[in-house]
Amino acid sequence: MAQAADYGAAGDGVTDDTEALQHAIDESVGEVCLPRGDYRITRALIVSLPTVGRTSIRGESGTARILMDGAGPAIVFRGSHTGTAAPKDFRDTIWTHERLPMLSDLEITGLHPEADGVRLEGVMQPVVTGVLLRRLRHGIQITGRARNVLISHCHIYHNTGIGIWLDTVNLHQTIISSSHISYCRLGGIRIEKSEIRNLQITGNDIEYNNNGGHGVPDADGVPTAEIWLDASEGSIREGTICSNTIQATYSPNGANIRMIGQPAAVNAKVGMIAVSGNLIGSQWVNVHLTSVQGVSLTGNCIYSGHHRNLLLEDCAQITIGDNSLGHNADYGVERELCTGVTLRRCRDSIFSGNILQDCQTGRHQFPEAPELQRRGLLELEDCRNVTISHSQILDSAPTGIWLNNCQDMILMGLSVEDRREPPLQRHAIEWSLPGANGGVGSGSCESWSHRSAFQSLRGCEGSREASIPISARFLSSGGRTWRGTTRVGGSCSFASTVCRARGAQPRNSGSGWTSCGA
Repeated sequence: MAQAADYGAAGDGVTDDTEALQHAIDESVGEVCLPRGDYRITRALIVSLPTVGRTSIRGESGTARILMDGAGPAIVFRGSHTGTAAPKDFRDTIWTHERLPMLSDLEITGLHPEADGVRLEGVMQPVVTGVLLRRLRHGIQITGRARNVLISHCHIYHNTGIGIWLDTVNLHQTIISSSHISYCRLGGIRIEKSEIRNLQITGNDIEYNNNGGHGVPDADGVPTAEIWLDASEGSIREGTICSNTIQATYSPNGANIRMIGQPAAVNAKVGMIAVSGNLIGSQWVNVHLTSVQGVSLTGNCIYSGHHRNLLLEDCAQITIGDNSLGHNADYGVERELCTGVTLRRCRDSIFSGNILQDCQTGRHQFPEAPELQRRGLLELEDCRNVTISHSQILDSAPTGIWLNNCQDMILMGLSVEDRREPPLQRHAIEWSLPGANGGVGSGSCESWSHRSAFQSLRGCEGSREASIPISARFLSSGGRTWRGTTRVGGSCSFASTVCRARGAQPRNSGSGWTSCGA
């Protein structure tokens, strides 16, 4: 172990300690220890692992601070591993010289507008723990090639760029856990132009990562996210985002979680990701998925999306289940929004077991946000093969569930109710769907709630109360089967299963709809 003072580091916050600390690293002493003090540097400290061998940098119980008074990263760990994480791909020198570089128990603060914290390049098994990174541009940047990265128990706070940035990296096996990442202007955790597998983001507090805490003029509308997975170049697969608090303040075009894939790709290039057990709230969009395939959103509490709670565009194989989507009642309805769920051009997906409750959206707006425009609390447009089941759609306006130009839809076991006085919901369900022979069927029902199978229909027209069978299925690809209840021309039509139970016989209405004879 080498003490920084033994190599001439003053630690007084004024002296340039760059040469002294670099000398300590280059001596290949193993651990470089920084006692309590402020170590000002003006260029990056380079830990070239193939040259200096196994090396770590440690502060003395968090009392040491590095002041980066130059552009670029304060500390660079640079390795040479080019293989996979499989044992056969390791050269002996990786184990003798490069494995397990560690940075721990110190603070890095920026004194230069382009100062960064830590950069990891081509490293194997790096560990960053107990580090405070603040007033920098980027906190931690990972680039090149890396394997088995652990980042834990860090405070990444009030930086002008990105908290943790995976930038043009080929990286498998990454765990980001037990850290606080907040007030980073361009995002909390961001992945771009990378090949990523086995990513775990677990047990963190990730919040307020937008321009609100920085006040840069004319920058409020720069898109940001607490967690941003961008696979418009590269691919991101096999990940979990679990047990985090992911919160924000409203910012135009912001999101708590944003995933972007490749629309032209068959497999979308981002997916096989579980988003589970998180608290997600207070942003323009809480979860925004674009061209994503294979994501499970389960067991989350999602609240106060100023534009939408969930916005899914051009996605496939998405499971949305057992989530609570609402608002934070402690803040008062005059400032709270729950603006619902929208799926556009999505297919082969399930929305099941959710509670979706509006606040007063439809008749007011959040003070800083644009006026809300929507057709339903749950909206599906140009979607195919989507199941909506066993969920509660509560206190919506103007419509509970709105379907436009969708095909092969299953609706089952739903409660769609407006319990406010006076009610704001005009229709529980409203649809315009492709019918037989290229025609279009449309309709609405004032209230829609599953009470029991084959229960008699009552008050479909002009009433807030109606009951329907246990399931409704719209299969427009064949154009012949419509099951459920609608209001069409002042009357309700329903299909074969219901008709048989009521003793009526199905007949063709001439428009491709299957309806019941009187």
